Amino acid sequence: MATAPGPERPTETDRFVVSNRSYAETFRDGGMDARPVRRVAVVACMDARLDLFAALGLELGDAHIIRNAGGVVTDDTIRSLTISQRALGTRTVVLIHHTGCGLLGLTEDFRHELEQEVGQRPQWAVEAFTDLDRDVRQSMRRVRTSPFLPHTGDVRGFVFDVHTGLLREIS
Repeated sequence: MATAPGPERPTETDRFVVSNRSYAETFRDGGMDARPVRRVAVVACMDARLDLFAALGLELGDAHIIRNAGGVVTDDTIRSLTISQRALGTRTVVLIHHTGCGLLGLTEDFRHELEQEVGQRPQWAVEAFTDLDRDVRQSMRRVRTSPFLPHTGDVRGFVFDVHTGLLREIS
C-alpha cells in the first residue's frame, strides 16, 4: 500500500535562501569597489574546514579568494589570477594547501573510474598529490612562470594545519 507523500523537507539550498533573506534585511551596501583593498589574491582549497577570512584576518572586500579542490594552480586558477591582477589591481598571491586534504593520495585512476562509469573521459586532470610541500612549490612555480601574470614577485605558499589552525610557510 503506497503512502501519500508528506511535506518535503527543506533542502540545504532552501535553507540558504531563507538565511539570505535574513541577511538582506540588515545588509547595507558599503559602496565597496570590486578591487580588493589589500591588493591580494588567495588561492586555497575548497575544504569546508578552512575559514580563510578568520584565519587570515580578512574582512569583506580585502582580498580575492580563489578556491578549488586542493588549492592547486590550474589553467582556470591562472585565468582568475590574470583577471585579478590585470583588471582588478592585485599584486600579491598567497597559496594555501592544508593537512588532511582529500586530494592527498588520490590518483588519476579517479578519472579512469569516472570514464568507466559515465562513458566520457573528463577533460580536466585530477591534480592529486602525495606531498603537500612539493605541491605548494609546484603551484608557486606555476604562478611565477605564467606569462599572463605581470606581478609574480610577491608569491608565497603555505600549508594550513586543520588541527591547530596554524600556517606553515613553504620556501
